[in-house]
Amino acid sequence: MSKKATFIEIIQKYRGILYKVITMYCIEENDKKDLEQEILIQIWKSLETYNDKYAMTTWLYRISMNVAISHYRKTFKTKGRTVRLDTGLLEFTPVPETSERSYEQEVLRKLLLALNEFDKALMFLYLEDKDYEVIAEVLGISKTNVATKISRIKNRWKQELTS
Repeated sequence: MSKKATFIEIIQKYRGILYKVITMYCIEENDKKDLEQEILIQIWKSLETYNDKYAMTTWLYRISMNVAISHYRKTFKTKGRTVRLDTGLLEFTPVPETSERSYEQEVLRKLLLALNEFDKALMFLYLEDKDYEVIAEVLGISKTNVATKISRIKNRWKQELTS
């Protein structure tokens, strides 16, 4: 299979990962498209170095999260605004958006908004039911550090919710 065909197959199969990462870090359509393009370029560049020892999803999360965090930092510095979770994205929306959010979803969204970009990525992966080993691999930290950070964030959230 050619590099182009492999690339297209990966993007089509795992577009939900890209969708979730992009919407977690961008509000505006132009920012979403810019981030999408940056992620796709990095996936293309990294395709030949993919090691099948790792799950494709882990590899894609690692690339997309690293690009998103860099993009977030660049956007935050140059535009002087925060980037938050929101809805919408691209032409290939994998899951239809609902017009109403439950109370729990709104509370979770606000809690995630308050996190820095690294902790947001950490909790995103945790909420995606990724195990600590995968989270550690994607973010480049130890499993112990993952557990500690998640525990601290959850404790902070509990305090905020009971205050």
